[in-house]
Amino acid sequence: MSDTASERFHQGLATRRSVLGNAHVDRAQAASTEFDKPFQELITEAAWGHVWSRPELTKRERSMITIALLAALGQDDEVAMHVRATVNTGASREDIREALLHVAIYAGVPAANHAIKIAKQVFEQMDAGEAA
Repeated sequence: MSDTASERFHQGLATRRSVLGNAHVDRAQAASTEFDKPFQELITEAAWGHVWSRPELTKRERSMITIALLAALGQDDEVAMHVRATVNTGASREDIREALLHVAIYAGVPAANHAIKIAKQVFEQMDAGEAA
């Protein structure tokens, strides 16, 4: 990353690793090009450093909120990634179910139904010991 990385970036990188795991972050960094390097730096500093690193909510709570928002937005790959990350955040399968019930009411049954399908697939992969 940038030679002039901020303290917030470094905090974000630590938080990102604690939530998504070293393997995921290492893959994202290795795949980064000059084109998307500024984007990777932005999400590390802004999402992970400014938001996920705040102490007011637990990682479990942030995980539940994030999954619900991503489900409502139809961001399938991100839903799957954040369901996998619950291993690190402490959000249980029951927590995810409850978050997706909220999605059904506030964002629509089709969005929740699709996210539930994704979560079930991820849980099956996790239970089978498949890599993230």
